[in-house]
Amino acid sequence: MSDKLVAIENVSASVEEDRILNGINLQIGKNETHVLMGPNGAGKSTLGNVLMGNPAYHLEGGKIYFDGEDISSESADKRANRGMFMSFQNPLEVPGLSLEEFIRNAIRQKTGKPIKIFQFKKQLASVMELLNMNPSYAARDLNVGFSGGEKKKAEILQMLMLEPKFAILDETDSGLDVDAVRTVSKGIQEYQKKEDGSLLIITHSTRILESLKVDYTHILVNGKIVKTGDASLVDEVNEYGFEKYIN
Repeated sequence: MSDKLVAIENVSASVEEDRILNGINLQIGKNETHVLMGPNGAGKSTLGNVLMGNPAYHLEGGKIYFDGEDISSESADKRANRGMFMSFQNPLEVPGLSLEEFIRNAIRQKTGKPIKIFQFKKQLASVMELLNMNPSYAARDLNVGFSGGEKKKAEILQMLMLEPKFAILDETDSGLDVDAVRTVSKGIQEYQKKEDGSLLIITHSTRILESLKVDYTHILVNGKIVKTGDASLVDEVNEYGFEKYIN
């Protein structure tokens, strides 16, 4: 498994009393972009949360390996420190903690090293410019009063600043207009330039994928991966929808 950054072996998981995932097997190599698609309620977000170690999701069976090590029982913060990252469909508002402070603290937690403030601020300003974010958002409370588009940009900003080995993007394009989708895609393209950065993009749309390099596409239905293909599978979904996979 050392040649694979993420290896999911026969994973089943539940939320409260409901079994959502049923024997998922998936491998993600270094510098690969995988897309996970499927109808609403298929278990896409559940898989992302299980990978990230969200305690609300119960791993009932199987193993999760990251960089060759079994992380199945590790907490979310330990997985984050290893280099895992997840953006959320509905980012939480955190009053009293600025976006800049949040990112700075996250980097310090991940690296265990002091932050060089001048270098940090310079990089932050550069990435915010890439994402067409008003510099004033850095000093604002995290996601408080942010529009839906600005919240999603803030998530991509965090990803680019933290430079994780593996990023899970959960419905990042949900609710975004065309211009915001282009901007977010630009940020994801910047991440793809990393030599060892891998992505799992969870989506039921395909707008965000139009300008991205996609290595593998997976269709998830009723908690199971029913088909895997290359980027052309996205075009197949666009043409036929998910009905043929559900049936």
